[in-house]
Amino acid sequence: MIRVLFVCLGNICRSPMAEAVFKKMVRDEQLEEKIFVDSAGTSDWHVGKPPHQGTVAKLNEYGISTEGMRGRQLQKEDYDQFDYIIGMDASNIEAIRHIFQTNDDTKIMRLLDLTDDKKDVPDPYFTGDFQETYDLVTKGCRKLLEKIKREHRL
Repeated sequence: MIRVLFVCLGNICRSPMAEAVFKKMVRDEQLEEKIFVDSAGTSDWHVGKPPHQGTVAKLNEYGISTEGMRGRQLQKEDYDQFDYIIGMDASNIEAIRHIFQTNDDTKIMRLLDLTDDKKDVPDPYFTGDFQETYDLVTKGCRKLLEKIKREHRL
């Protein structure tokens, strides 16, 4: 089983959006038996809370479910449990590396580094622009799925 973890600051906007979008892509490709997807936050601010209403509303527009999703904090054990740890911005990557106490670039990466954009996914909690976040997350998730399929010959 290939395990993918999306990480942002609070685990209520960007990382649950990426989790939900990626899960749908995995399901659409009938790879749910081969790829497990989760999300977490580097902070503990929203542990146990559902995704932000803006994230839920935007995903609902595209028929993507967030049912059962709850915020959780990134744990040291996640490093060994996941094959791909995907941060939404540079500060997430820095926090992830601090939590795991590693500079490993083989499994830790910023989502949009897989695209031509090579930038941070803006946090809609602050920008209010859930459409921009959705568009960028979707683009990054497509590239991530291509990478996983290529690397694992799926």
